[in-house]
Amino acid sequence: MPTISEKILSRASGQEARAGEIVEAKIDYAMSHDGTSVLAVKAFQEMGSERVWDPRRIVIPFDHIVPANNEVTAALQAEIRSWARSQGIANLFDCGSGICHQVFSEQGFALPGTLVVGADSHSCTYGAFGAFGTGVGATDMAEIYSRGRLWFKVPRTISVKLTGRLMPMVLAKDLALYVAGKLGADGATYRAVEYTGQAVQELTISGRMTLCNMGVEVGAKAAIVPPDEKTDEFLRSRFKAPYVRVFSDPGSCQEELEFDVSDLVPQLAVPFRVDNVKPVFDLQGLEVDQVFIGTCTNGRLEDLAMAAGILRGKKVAVRTLAIPASREVYLEALAAGIIKTLLEAGVMIGTPGCGPCLGAHMGVLAEGEVCLSTSNRNFPGRMGKGGLVYLASPATAAASALLGAIADPGEA
Repeated sequence: MPTISEKILSRASGQEARAGEIVEAKIDYAMSHDGTSVLAVKAFQEMGSERVWDPRRIVIPFDHIVPANNEVTAALQAEIRSWARSQGIANLFDCGSGICHQVFSEQGFALPGTLVVGADSHSCTYGAFGAFGTGVGATDMAEIYSRGRLWFKVPRTISVKLTGRLMPMVLAKDLALYVAGKLGADGATYRAVEYTGQAVQELTISGRMTLCNMGVEVGAKAAIVPPDEKTDEFLRSRFKAPYVRVFSDPGSCQEELEFDVSDLVPQLAVPFRVDNVKPVFDLQGLEVDQVFIGTCTNGRLEDLAMAAGILRGKKVAVRTLAIPASREVYLEALAAGIIKTLLEAGVMIGTPGCGPCLGAHMGVLAEGEVCLSTSNRNFPGRMGKGGLVYLASPATAAASALLGAIADPGEA
């Protein structure tokens, strides 16, 4: 009785793959971004490789530092462009296209039943589509560039069933933070987490991406939501190849957890751990210097729409930055009047990309400053040396921007 992960790795390896076994598997699609492609290309060349295994299956979005913030970054990005052209890689999405995981998904590369690997730790996001998505380092990506294959230890699977219906102003991000608090930062180390239950089924595709995106924050090798009609609807005009939905057999998961989230309230991750989770009302009134709405966790249309709904006709009390996750999201938000609403509220709008999430540019913090962010990590120095990052949902972020302090979105 195999799990989704075991079925996907069995197909990709051409052998029966069971938890704990080592298999070499064929990769369906590979992704590296501007921050990791240079290292992967360097390793690829040091290995003596000359041509990639299949340029159609390599995707390179520029997102981490866009536009380039200095001459060094500009030169590195130029190097990636040149190499991609020399290899015939057409799937290079240049500055302004958006965040790698959003672009990869919008372009239909993340498909049910497939094995997709990214040179970014949050590649577990692709599990929102029923894929086995996982992150690797640059050296492993170089091996994929060269051979299109990589070894895997087949992970055990934890079934996390989230029952009940979420209350108003309680979003997928609150669900993800709640799970992180319950499991802990190492609670699913080298496990696949499979999310089921009413609360998961009722999430939009965007919400499922948020939930799976943070799987790595509990140590997961992959985080997966079984595909359904919502998956098919999203992919209908996007998918790059036919796909087959796969599901875990009943009772196949090695561990099962269940949480009733019908009474869940907005959550907050407190510095300096993602699993240091508290209800928002525990820290209500804590002053913040900056609010950031965006990233691969919460920069999608419904996230911006939620923030705009709270901010409409009002003014933010602190500097607030919103960055659409992709050009597609940006255009949709423009057409819906969301960007106009945010601008009128005093929000700054950034170029689609990662923004200040990694602490490189576009809104980094001064020492001692506090940021309430919809991103996925709050480690020391994450958004600037000495800065303090609290993680929350777009609703909590917008409510806090109005007050200039941590606020319950239900009271905004």
